[in-house]
Formats: sequence, structure tokens, C-alpha cells
Amino acid sequence: MKARFFDHIDLRVRDRARAQQFFSQVLPALGFTRDQSGDEWGAFDTGVVGKPTEFFGFTEDASHRPNETRIAFWAETPAEVDQVAKVVRQAGGKNIEGPQIWPDYSPGYYALFFEDPDGNKMEVCCRRSAIVAD
Repeated sequence: MKARFFDHIDLRVRDRARAQQFFSQVLPALGFTRDQSGDEWGAFDTGVVGKPTEFFGFTEDASHRPNETRIAFWAETPAEVDQVAKVVRQAGGKNIEGPQIWPDYSPGYYALFFEDPDGNKMEVCCRRSAIVAD
């Protein structure tokens, strides 16, 4: 079984400086604790040294238009979702919904939905059951 299922997220934002300010608060709460940002891009990884690790990156595209695509992050517990929700609010997240149980998704599905300052859709969820019952 694979230990990793994705390598990175490469997000577009309209305003890199604004995104840097937002994501430098939110991403560490999600486990992306090491800021590897450069002059042209933002990047945060998990801080793992000596082997590949997941990272979240973003670059500026002044013509970027958010769409219905959503990036969902995993939380181990509902309390972790609650903690991230506090950080998202403090960082200036937009269109925040939850955190709460969303029974239409799956039993026990606890999640926070929000948008970054550019309108990119994000989610933090704790799933207690399979997506579709067997």
C-alpha cells in the first residue's frame, strides 16, 4: 500500500502577497508546518527531512478565476476541524460554513467549508465512515 496518495497541490491565486498572509496562518494548522516560499511562489510542506513529502504551493495569476473545484483536507478528529476553523476565521477566510455534521455526505461527516481570499474553495473534514456503505 502506498504511504502517500498525492505529491502536491499547485493553486493559482490573484494576489500572491494576500495569499501568503492567509496560507501562512492556515497551512500550519493543517500540518504544512515548514514555509518554503520563494520570491515567485508560496510553498509549505510537512517538514519531513530527507525524503519526499507532500506540499501545498500557490502562484500568482492575475487572471485567475475561482471555480467549483474544492480542495478537502483530512482531519483526524472533530476537535482538529474546530481548531482549524478558529484559525481560518482569524486569517480572514470567506464564506465559512460549519464546522458541523453534514449527514447528507455520510454518517458522522464533520466538516468546515470556506474560501481563501481569492475565492478558492477549501474544506477540512473528519469522516467517521466509508463514503458509500458497502
